[in-house]
Amino acid sequence: MENDSLPSSPLEAIRITEFRNLVIGRFLFIMGLRMMSTLVGWWIYNLTNAPIAIGIVGLSEFIPAVSFALYAGHVIDLSEKRNMLLLGVSLYGIAALLLLTLSSHFGTQYFHPHAIALLIYLIIFCTGVVRSFTGPVFNVVLAQVVPKKSLQNATTWNQGAYLSASVSGHALGGFLIAGLGNTGTLAVVAVLVFSAFAVLITLKPKPPLNERGEKKTWDSVKEGLVFVFRTKELLGAISLDLFAVLFGGAVAMVPVYARDILKVGVRGFGFLNGASDMGSICVVILLTLFPLKRKQGKTLLLAVAGFGICIIIFGISRIFWLSFGVLMISGILDGISVVTRGTIMQLKTPDNMRGRVMSVNSMFINSSNELGQFESGIMARLLGVIPSVVFGGCMTLLVVVSTWFKAPSLRKMEY
Repeated sequence: MENDSLPSSPLEAIRITEFRNLVIGRFLFIMGLRMMSTLVGWWIYNLTNAPIAIGIVGLSEFIPAVSFALYAGHVIDLSEKRNMLLLGVSLYGIAALLLLTLSSHFGTQYFHPHAIALLIYLIIFCTGVVRSFTGPVFNVVLAQVVPKKSLQNATTWNQGAYLSASVSGHALGGFLIAGLGNTGTLAVVAVLVFSAFAVLITLKPKPPLNERGEKKTWDSVKEGLVFVFRTKELLGAISLDLFAVLFGGAVAMVPVYARDILKVGVRGFGFLNGASDMGSICVVILLTLFPLKRKQGKTLLLAVAGFGICIIIFGISRIFWLSFGVLMISGILDGISVVTRGTIMQLKTPDNMRGRVMSVNSMFINSSNELGQFESGIMARLLGVIPSVVFGGCMTLLVVVSTWFKAPSLRKMEY
């Protein structure tokens, strides 16, 4: 690590060269992935005309991501992190090229639309396997390139890069689909992912902090799970976000709202997809300059409650700008939640267990997006699209009330 004696300031972590490269690489990578997910949701819906098909995309990624998550954490702690990160990014680039081939004249000429949909599900399933390793390793590397005193600042910058990439990928994805079509958009995705690889290859090797053979695989995995379940603040923050994302995943139904309810087409789809991320990046910038000093646990709970209210309003809205506005506010509140939870994760986790703990977090949090997407598709099929979104917002509020009383240590937590 370098620059351990940097003065405390909002730019504290970003002055570290290796951290800057990590942030830039992650920005390009996540931007490409968000474009890909935006395109796949729109593409699948237009191939099948079935909202549940969007949910199956989420399930296709959720199953492998969760199945491999705990083992991935064990492997990450025993492996050289840089090579694992580069391998994961390169495999995502190959997935983008395969999707590009399917969307091209060759794919449409030789494959029936339903066959294309099945192949998309298969490719997304494979990216789920890759993500179970790649997602956690980004956060593990972060803790190895900055000194511990800079972790809170580095976490905020890291989340800012993630959310900036999300808003850029979601919003530009919609516009690129309109301007370049599926094939052109996937070409841009491939360029972004391989550009991320070119930046991340400049990182120094990150050797394991654990000795190989020190523990059996299951004992190592169990140690990470036990740590999370015994650290009440960590467990409370993860559980809160898990159920909030699971039930509040209204964004999964944005293609349906854009095309069939609000009737704003692909351009409106791009705006709605990026709305929550626009709000998130605005609040992350503010939190970078003015970090939360007190009552972070209570603020986290109130932010998730506000998120649930926004989802309910989005569900019943018939006005595009109201829908856009409440999604943006939901993003502001989600940004507060993401930064607070991420800081708790980094500050509470010992270095030699970061891979396992980050993988548990990935299993609960990141995969909840895909499971939430599947839940939204199923509930839309059972209840209808609008009732399913309103139901999700109400369940989010119920989760917050339950956590408020069941996890007093989280509610009272300050860092």
